[in-house]
Amino acid sequence: MEQRLFKIVANKEIAELTYRLDLEAVEPGFSFDGEFVNIKIDGFFLRRPISVCDSYPGGITLVYKVVGKGTEALSHKKEGEVLDLLTGLGRGFDAAATESSALLVAGGLGAAPLLPLAKKLKAAGKKVNVVLGFNKASEICLEEELRALADSFEIATVDAIKAMDPTFDYFYTCGPMVMMKVVCKTLDAPGEASLEERMGCGFGICVGCTVVTKNGPRKVCKDGPVFKKEDIVW
Repeated sequence: MEQRLFKIVANKEIAELTYRLDLEAVEPGFSFDGEFVNIKIDGFFLRRPISVCDSYPGGITLVYKVVGKGTEALSHKKEGEVLDLLTGLGRGFDAAATESSALLVAGGLGAAPLLPLAKKLKAAGKKVNVVLGFNKASEICLEEELRALADSFEIATVDAIKAMDPTFDYFYTCGPMVMMKVVCKTLDAPGEASLEERMGCGFGICVGCTVVTKNGPRKVCKDGPVFKKEDIVW
């Protein structure tokens, strides 16, 4: 974990109440490693955890949705302003678990952490099948980016998986808990799910994000947020 300052390069609405935040490290030498960051927002006691959608030398891209006063305040931040972030948090998806072909299933902003995963899978020469689900057309985001990486692509409900009939040996899912539960219980293949819980510290001290797994209590921020399908207690 590192605490770093980042300058806002852009903070733009890309879908209904959904923003893309491009950040550049103020000091040189930044290289991202982790699954999410925890952002300090002036006027709020707790930081806001947000998955990293993309990273590059010296910076990161976040995609977030306005769901409360904290993220609303973040949406008003302007280019050039500086944010305080905790970086390098969480354990992400295991791209090496896929032998040859993967299925990526996202609901809403669950698409954000699946974008860097898709890039890793393609770079490793593996086939990528993508299914994205949104409540309405105005909320669709990251479609172009994921479609460009996918060997097969659909925007629909979980039923779209059956219609697509993709060949895959491993799956990854991120989104609402109800959706991920259906995905994990429906698909016979092994896979992983990225869980979401309210977080305080973001690095395992406050135990506020503890969930019960088949291996006992685990902290989403430190032991996850990604867990193997067979370890999750729904």
